[in-house]
Amino acid sequence: MTRLMIVVGSVREGRIGLPIAEWVRDAAASDGRFELDWADLKELALPLMTEPNHPRLRQYTQQSTMDWSERVDAAAAFVFVQPEYNYSYSPALKNALDHLSQEWWRKPLGTVSYGGISGGTRGVTALRVPEVAVGLVPTSANVEIPWVARQIDDESRFEPNEHQERMLAAQFDELVALDHALAPLRAARQR
Repeated sequence: MTRLMIVVGSVREGRIGLPIAEWVRDAAASDGRFELDWADLKELALPLMTEPNHPRLRQYTQQSTMDWSERVDAAAAFVFVQPEYNYSYSPALKNALDHLSQEWWRKPLGTVSYGGISGGTRGVTALRVPEVAVGLVPTSANVEIPWVARQIDDESRFEPNEHQERMLAAQFDELVALDHALAPLRAARQR
């Protein structure tokens, strides 16, 4: 089984990303190929880069960083559920990414993005450079949800359409395949 961490990338009050992430979590649990870790950045409340040393050294001094490092290190793949803010990414998600370095190396990353007309695509594109810089390997199958508020029902649940369900299933397939392909590279680096 692939250990999959689902990261809720928004920390705003009333965030629409939470029901989307719950849909992703439920779909991954139903899939049966994943051991899940739920990482809600609002609950984690990582401070803004308080570590004195560069993350590549892994000489952490803050307990919150040590705990985050342990969880990310244990994960084999990720899905970032991320909004688009001002044509870019969520600051909380960028902060969570920047807290670490080696822990992300050669692990697959899928994204489920949401927003207005672009469906969060610009936020995904803006975050690709730092993601690749820390060694994450993005999937080609991603879920983009334009005009997301239209798909939230009266009980604050996300109602995916058929295309979004197909894309998430394709992303899961790719995450599993990439995990198996990248595992030897991760193992070689740890020697």
